[in-house]
Amino acid sequence: MTCYSPEFASVLADQDEVADVATVLRYMSRGALRWQLSSRRWQCPCRGVIVTHSGPLTERQRLRVGLIWAGPGSALGGLTAAALDGFKGFGKRADEAEAIHLVVPSGNQLRKARPELPVVVHYSRLLGPDAVHPVREPRRTRIARSLIDGATWMATDRGAQAVLAAGVQQRLVRIEDLTDVVAGNQRLRRRALIRETLGDIAGGAQALSELDFTRLVIRAYRLPEPQRQVRRKDSHGRNRYLDVLWEKERLVVEIDGAQHADPLHTWDDMSRDNELVVDGYRVLRFPAWLVRYHPEYVAGRIRAVLGRAVHRWGSC
Repeated sequence: MTCYSPEFASVLADQDEVADVATVLRYMSRGALRWQLSSRRWQCPCRGVIVTHSGPLTERQRLRVGLIWAGPGSALGGLTAAALDGFKGFGKRADEAEAIHLVVPSGNQLRKARPELPVVVHYSRLLGPDAVHPVREPRRTRIARSLIDGATWMATDRGAQAVLAAGVQQRLVRIEDLTDVVAGNQRLRRRALIRETLGDIAGGAQALSELDFTRLVIRAYRLPEPQRQVRRKDSHGRNRYLDVLWEKERLVVEIDGAQHADPLHTWDDMSRDNELVVDGYRVLRFPAWLVRYHPEYVAGRIRAVLGRAVHRWGSC
C-alpha cells in the first residue's frame, strides 16, 4: 500500500485520484513515479495524466482525465456539464459510451495522443467567469451556458428544443439566464430557433409537446393566441394547470404525453375535465403524437370550436 504525504493525499482526494504528471512530480521523484506505473499500481490513461489506482475508471475519473488532457482553462460543457448539475433525461443508450463534451479555449494546443475516451472538443472564446462556474468540480460551465451549448450541439432542431424545455421544466435554470447567454453570443448556432423557443417557454409552453403545439398548430394555422399553463384551483383547493386556454371562448386544450397512459393519471385528467365542463368550459384533448404528425387535424378541431364560440358571442 502506497503512503502519501498528507498534502498529496488531499490533492488526490480533491481530484478523484487523477492528476497531471507535473502535479505528481511535486510530491515524488520521477523514478518513484516510473515504479508506480511499471508495477501497475497506477495507470496512465493518456500522455501526461496519472490515475493513482489500477482498476476501471469511475465516471468522474473519466471526466477528470478528459479535462487534464484538454489543457488549462478547459471545462466540461453541454449535456456532460448539465448532468453533473442534475439535468436528467438525455443520458446514453445502453449500447454506447457517454460522450464527454469539453469546451476548450480557442488557441489551446491539444496533446496529439488522445485519451481512449469518447471526447468531443468544442473551441470557444467565451470561457470567462460568466461562463464557467467558479467553484464546482470537476470544472464545468454554468448550467445556463451548459444547456444553451447542449441545445446547439444536438443533431436536430427538435432535440435542441427538448433540451431547453427540459432544463426549465426541471427547475434547473431561469429563462432570464438562458436569454443572457444567447444575448452574449451573436454567432451562436441555431440562435433564431433558440430565441423563439425561449420566448415560447417564457409564455408557458414548457413541455416539448406544447412547443410543437405552438409552432405547428397555433402559428402555422394562424389561430388566435391562447394563454398557456394557466393555474386554476380545483374543487379541493389544489392548484391545477391547464395546458392551453382561450378564456373568452371557454375552450381548454390538453396535450397528453406518455404519462397520461397511466390509469391513475387518466382518471385524474377525467376528473379535472368533468369539473371544467360543469363550470361551462369545453375541453379538447390530443395526444402529443397527433400534434406532431397531424397538426392540420388538431387545428381544424380547434378552429371549429372557436368558430362556434365567435358565432355564439356575436349573436348575443
